[in-house]
Amino acid sequence: MSTHSTYDWLRHMADSWGLLAMLLVFVVLVAWPFRPGQRAKNDHAANMIFKDENDG
Repeated sequence: MSTHSTYDWLRHMADSWGLLAMLLVFVVLVAWPFRPGQRAKNDHAANMIFKDENDG
């Protein structure tokens, strides 16, 4: 009869499901700026640093 400690169980979960969760978060964060209809907001955010406070 083998006994598994809490550490072994947590390690197994991190090795399998933790990796999957990190991959899913990465894919969502990479795809987020490319959502349909976001081009205007992305362009505005990209050019904000070039605007002067006196610009319109």
